Amino acid sequence: MTPAVVRDLREFRDPVSTEELEQFETDVLAGFVLARASAGLADGTIRGDAGHLDQMRAWFGRPLWDMEPADADGCFGKVLRGSPSGTRLARAQALTTYFLFVELRHKVEIHRMTGRVVECPIDEKPSPGHRAVRLPRR
Repeated sequence: MTPAVVRDLREFRDPVSTEELEQFETDVLAGFVLARASAGLADGTIRGDAGHLDQMRAWFGRPLWDMEPADADGCFGKVLRGSPSGTRLARAQALTTYFLFVELRHKVEIHRMTGRVVECPIDEKPSPGHRAVRLPRR
């Protein structure tokens, strides 16, 4: 048997326009809402999660999948510092759930479009000397 030429079968994409990225971000959020509804969650729960994500997106100014741990620390440790703990927890849970969805459904596509590997910026286990958002076990 002779060696064969191996080539990469992954799709190569041209750089994505800002408009295409905005449309994709909207589609991802719509998919998140539909997935939550399909899972049987109450409309109020879904509306609350979407509201938290919308507020975080407005503060962050970029797609949430660009968020790094330092950005999450800034949001939860500075911006939301005076907010009730329930608000911080609900926002952290919405963000964590959103990232679970994005990582499962859109991680590869986001990487192809942006070169970014999506990863949740909230660490459930704080490192020594670092206070992280503590999430309840499910």
